[in-house]
Amino acid sequence: MGRRLSRITTRTGDDGRTGLGDGSRVPKTHPRVEALGAVDELNSALGLILAEGPPDPLPELLTRVQHRLFDLGAELSLPGETRLPREAVAELEAALARLNAGLPPLEEFVLPGGCRSAALCHLARALCRRAERRAWALQEGGGDPRPALVYLNRLSDLLFVCARHANRAAGRADRLWRPAGRPED
Repeated sequence: MGRRLSRITTRTGDDGRTGLGDGSRVPKTHPRVEALGAVDELNSALGLILAEGPPDPLPELLTRVQHRLFDLGAELSLPGETRLPREAVAELEAALARLNAGLPPLEEFVLPGGCRSAALCHLARALCRRAERRAWALQEGGGDPRPALVYLNRLSDLLFVCARHANRAAGRADRLWRPAGRPED
């Protein structure tokens, strides 16, 4: 395990640069730092969902995801390293299948919102998509995506389903998009 922070104010970033896990220093505007920041924002949003007290099984599931996002952040801070195991994607897919099984099929896009936990899940989903875009910016030469990239893609799907699950648990229906010109039901 690497060194732990014993003090928070280090002043080492005052020159507009920050340290990566491998000891290198890069500008704070570097795409790698952008990706790290986006993953941190996502993890913070998950903390907000958890503080709201979402319905089961979301607390255990999202706490596990928070740990995985720290693994993913470690991977992003160590260029060339892979820290997120492929089975992490399978875990998300299994959770997606379990949660989705209890939901009615969709025939239209869902508007973000509903109960507070669901609205926060939608916000986290949007932040996850941004983190995914930032992480893809680091993918060199295309090819087979790293597990971290696939993980973020599945996680945004899971957060969408979590929002639907939270609404259903709260007795709220999904708010469906009504395209312009379509009559009200």
